[in-house]
Amino acid sequence: MSIAYLNGDWQPLEETRVSVLDRGFLFGDGVYEVIPVYSGKAFRLSGHLQRLDGNLAAIRIANPLSEGSWTEIVERLIADLGPVDQALYLQVTRGAAPKRDHAFPAHVEPTVFAMSNPLPEPDPARMQKGFAAITVPDDRWNNCHIKAITLLANLLARQAAVDADAQEAIFVRDGKAVEGAASNLFIVSNKLLITPPKGNRLLPGITRDLVLELAARHGVPYAEADIRLEDLESADEIWITSSMKEIVPIVSLDGKPVGNGRVGAGWLRMSELYELYKEAFRQGAGHE
Repeated sequence: MSIAYLNGDWQPLEETRVSVLDRGFLFGDGVYEVIPVYSGKAFRLSGHLQRLDGNLAAIRIANPLSEGSWTEIVERLIADLGPVDQALYLQVTRGAAPKRDHAFPAHVEPTVFAMSNPLPEPDPARMQKGFAAITVPDDRWNNCHIKAITLLANLLARQAAVDADAQEAIFVRDGKAVEGAASNLFIVSNKLLITPPKGNRLLPGITRDLVLELAARHGVPYAEADIRLEDLESADEIWITSSMKEIVPIVSLDGKPVGNGRVGAGWLRMSELYELYKEAFRQGAGHE
């Protein structure tokens, strides 16, 4: 039985309870992070904690814990689950108020919750075949850079993908492809790697940033630029990235082949670079 952290206490995950008046339950009033763990170490932990701090500030919640305290929680969760790859989940809500009211309550302590689960290994053979994606209209709010727990629009888009036997739904707004329902977006066009620039319409992904770091380090040409729908549809390659998915090749878009309908050379190269970086991290080579 795994343990969970809730407001300073450690308890079995299955027995962990929050108030029905918690604003996360009533309004989705909170933010979260998901962090991969490899060989007992949280991957890119500093980046995740910095993003959590920024997201809390964006919704006017003071971070209830220091980076050191967050790190202690992370380390205990990792130790409890043992020597397996893990997916850490951290969540902070505005807390439980005496009554339901849209306005922010005064003098309420945030609710802090954390847990960890085993992280399944990617299937290399399946990745080599590639996956399908669909496009959907982006009808979300204009603060998609905040990793909020209010994910209904993303859930509906993801379910639309599942219903279409696809891996992901790619949001399109004002004629531009933005990001996936739970991922960032990359295309390769004429050997140039392109991802939309950061802004309020997409999440500043940790894995997205790492892909760009690897591209810069290893001489892969790249640009942060808008991706028009026609650019997406004519791309040689499409990838989606996230901390849990890592780098996933998309070989079919809206039922039509991407490029030649097979995994591309660009993805093969970046996937190799990512795995080398991850293996160095496992071996303690100093990567954060």
